[in-house]
Amino acid sequence: MSSSETLLKAKTLLGLSNKATLFEVKQRYRNLMHKWHPDKNPDDLKSAQEMSVQINDAYKIVLEYCKHYEYSFKEEDIREKGASPHEWWESRFGETHQPKKKK
Repeated sequence: MSSSETLLKAKTLLGLSNKATLFEVKQRYRNLMHKWHPDKNPDDLKSAQEMSVQINDAYKIVLEYCKHYEYSFKEEDIREKGASPHEWWESRFGETHQPKKKK
């Protein structure tokens, strides 16, 4: 299996959307491990152990991908990502003047 297929399989197992923050990845991992932990599933111990291993493996694969992802530290990218919706709009379309409300 190629590395992209492995990553996509891990993404699917963890239930991640097409865009996810590191916080969301960790949260999905914790929630799934809580659900599938063998101590929580004594009636189906074998399935719980298998799922726990798969979840851990998927988490490691996704974290490895994140570890090697290159983040942009260009000033314009930082400003764009940290901009409020109003600042984003103004950077693209200029200053907006809203009509004054009548009293």
